[in-house]
Amino acid sequence: MTENPIKTNRRGAVLEVTLDRPRANAIDLATSRIMGEVFTEFRDDPNLRVAVLTGAGDKFFCPGWDLKAAADGDAVDGDYGKGGFGGLQEMRGLNKPVIAAVNGICCGGGLELALSADIILAAEHATFALPEIRSGTVADAASVKLPKRIPYHIAMEMLLTGRWVDAGEAARWGMVNHVYPAADLAAKTREMADLIASGPPLVYAAIKEIVREAEDMKFQDAMNRITRSQFATVERLYRSEDQMEGARAFAEKRDPVWKGR
Repeated sequence: MTENPIKTNRRGAVLEVTLDRPRANAIDLATSRIMGEVFTEFRDDPNLRVAVLTGAGDKFFCPGWDLKAAADGDAVDGDYGKGGFGGLQEMRGLNKPVIAAVNGICCGGGLELALSADIILAAEHATFALPEIRSGTVADAASVKLPKRIPYHIAMEMLLTGRWVDAGEAARWGMVNHVYPAADLAAKTREMADLIASGPPLVYAAIKEIVREAEDMKFQDAMNRITRSQFATVERLYRSEDQMEGARAFAEKRDPVWKGR
């Protein structure tokens, strides 16, 4: 493992996280545990509002699990640390937006990691695949997530054949939000992150909790939970200074100043 496999940069309310493990940005157990600590700190820091995850270089975003480390003794069912693989897939209470900036090859656990983000931006040369089928294993998280994100038959084709999808096709199926020239990806990602960071953090928290908890609920059941004050983030929002600030700013025809309280 490289000495510092995860690089972080705080830019105002935005935390930029770069996976930097030459040659391919693959993730071993130690790196996953570091990522878990990074995203836990992001979740718990009231001064941070948005996280960006990308890979170092211009060839790989992340190919997922480090097979060389596995050959040296890293157990595939070992201790991934907080948040599960890559620190994001099972991070509890992460009610802040996360953007994945896919700057190259994104496959296996790397694609599962990207799918854990709320928004996926991609460079034109980025490619996506779930090649686990070829090594006789299962892309477990992707088997849960991907059929809910893109058309079922396309997801199943990727899972059952391991075929590669380019950035244009990924955008066509709704797997990624936007595709940019490689030279523009970083700037466009920062533009998106800054736009979100300028918005109301308590509203974002409520959106994320509702979306996460309501995923497998019937519509009326989810609405009943909201009206019965069973979403903590929604209740906090309705009783916040920011809720009043939004109304005042509208009435005064000015931009609101969000404080997150």
